[in-house]
Amino acid sequence: MNELNLEQLKLWRRQFHKMPEIGWSEFVTTATLISTLREMGYQVLSGKKFLKTDNILGRSQKEVDIGLARAASKGITPELMEEMDGLTGCVAVLDTGIAGPTVGMRFDIDCVAVNESQDLSHYPFAQGFSSQNPGYMHACGHDGHMAIGLGVALWIVTHKTALTGRFKLIFQPAEEGVRGAKPIAEGDVLDDIDYFFSAHLGMGCSSGEIMINPLGFLCTTKLDFRFYGAPAHAGINPHGGANALAGACHCVTQLMAIPRHGEGMTRINVGTLLAGEGRNVIPATASLQLEVRGGNQQINSFMTQQALRTGEGIALGFGLRFEHELMGEAVDLYNDEKLINLVTQIAVKEMGLSPQEGLFGGSEDATVLIKRVQEHGGQAIYFVLGSTIKAGHHEACFDFDEISLLYGVKIFTNCIDYLCQEHQ
Repeated sequence: MNELNLEQLKLWRRQFHKMPEIGWSEFVTTATLISTLREMGYQVLSGKKFLKTDNILGRSQKEVDIGLARAASKGITPELMEEMDGLTGCVAVLDTGIAGPTVGMRFDIDCVAVNESQDLSHYPFAQGFSSQNPGYMHACGHDGHMAIGLGVALWIVTHKTALTGRFKLIFQPAEEGVRGAKPIAEGDVLDDIDYFFSAHLGMGCSSGEIMINPLGFLCTTKLDFRFYGAPAHAGINPHGGANALAGACHCVTQLMAIPRHGEGMTRINVGTLLAGEGRNVIPATASLQLEVRGGNQQINSFMTQQALRTGEGIALGFGLRFEHELMGEAVDLYNDEKLINLVTQIAVKEMGLSPQEGLFGGSEDATVLIKRVQEHGGQAIYFVLGSTIKAGHHEACFDFDEISLLYGVKIFTNCIDYLCQEHQ
């Protein structure tokens, strides 16, 4: 591990690919990162040392318990688990001892709930590094992001005597569902960062390409709605109940009828509706999982408030009790011109990558971190690193071109080198 090369990056990527863990349950992943980073010489913060727990979103205790049991079965030490405070993710910190900028980087660590393909045409399966956790898969590239992060960490340590300032490498939990950034942003780990970098593999860019300033990031709010009625015998006493299922169904149709905003793009989706207790019982409970999106924060706020009013009004009309819970959120993105120019200089002019333009078209947790950095006077950028993929993101046959791992490390480290030289 003393020398950075593509083979080392592949080893890390494949190690993480074999042990995918869903958001807020990434205990084995986090323990592996902490041990690897400390072996390199980093100070590593975990648990409450960098997460503001009051702002944790969308954390399922069932998933947490599964993750804890998995960690115990894999031999993660009780001491390390206690240090993690029952939480996941970590921040690696290195101070060169020489005055200079504080540079932050974000690498997400969670997987998605997808059963990985077991077809021999699927490279990870054929090569023996496919998921060992049924129902879960690194089908978005976060395994690659972690490998890049460790590659950057190793480069920084190796070149420490030639660098200045401080470095914070954030290995973020629960990016899927945009749940993990808020408790990081609401803490203080970002507030002294001068330059912040984050990126994503693939996303419509092929190997040898880069989208330096992707546009069209949508603000989003993820919500759970819960309706509580009263059960009753469906034949003898139907009027004695309060039908939560009927209310929830009406809510779905009304949510889809929310007026669209005249000043920009809006989205709404109800992904699940679960209700009822039995065939002959007036349904007493119902729950919805939904999301809204908007082209900017004002539009997204409009959609969120309209959705909440709809839920409250339906509950009143059907004689139900209504609850809602915020499960995730992200904001829009505006990259800083200085870092756009820097990444362009390195990736395009020096590395020969082909620049692409396009719309991101979705939402990203890193936007919450970027906004926090910018609000405190720092500069930030999020770019898409091209990597030819074998199937779409979140699909069972997803895989990416591993050569992009080395490109990613080179972009991050060359940016670091330029910024340190600038402050000498």
